[in-house]
Amino acid sequence: MDIDFKPFFEKYKVLSTIADELFAKTQKEFAECIKCEIKCADCCHALFDLTLIEAMYINHRFNKMFEGEKREAILEKANRADRKTYMIKRKAYKDKEAGKNEVEILMEIAAERVRCPFLNENDMCELYDDRPITCRLYGMPTSTGGISHTCGKSGFSEGTPYPTANLDVIQKKLYEISAEFVTHIKTRHIKMADMLVPLSMAILTEYNEKYLGIVDETKTLKDQGKEHERHITGRRGKTKKSHFR
Repeated sequence: MDIDFKPFFEKYKVLSTIADELFAKTQKEFAECIKCEIKCADCCHALFDLTLIEAMYINHRFNKMFEGEKREAILEKANRADRKTYMIKRKAYKDKEAGKNEVEILMEIAAERVRCPFLNENDMCELYDDRPITCRLYGMPTSTGGISHTCGKSGFSEGTPYPTANLDVIQKKLYEISAEFVTHIKTRHIKMADMLVPLSMAILTEYNEKYLGIVDETKTLKDQGKEHERHITGRRGKTKKSHFR
């Protein structure tokens, strides 16, 4: 089957536009506080994850925009970023298992620096017009779980009320669009809408029918059972690498 991503991408772009408008409004009202400028790449080293719909959209734009040597160069940078991200998350998981304070772990993760694969040698974003929503809001006050955050380079003063982007609300909308997509494609991976991945993995993943676990309704249950059996037999004795870390 051909996967029609467009209706879901359009819903995602509406959220992106809202984020842009909120940032522009805050920047206009508090120009002295927002320090964002060309070649300021502080947010391009932040560690954050994408929901399914945003990951697929970033992947779609990457495949549409880049080819040849530039594409290969970005893929190589994505591989390096993904390996570093994996090690950071692995350490965080071990620390949690060892009983380390969760807030402390989150603070340590927030302090980590992973260079975005789309950041070029001139400290400019290669995917600026299609960058994630987190990138669009970085520089103005945001809140997650009731805790406020600001860019370390900004001029916002602690304890002073400012317009704040509630990332929990935005994340909820992104999950909802992801869930609509998962229901639409009738995937066998029913929990896929809950998936979060770093931008590097979004670039590296091929969001095809096999990955998305789309059920072919033209096949009988017996045919699908045989296909599953062949898949298991073919994998026997091999190490199975999951996309979901």
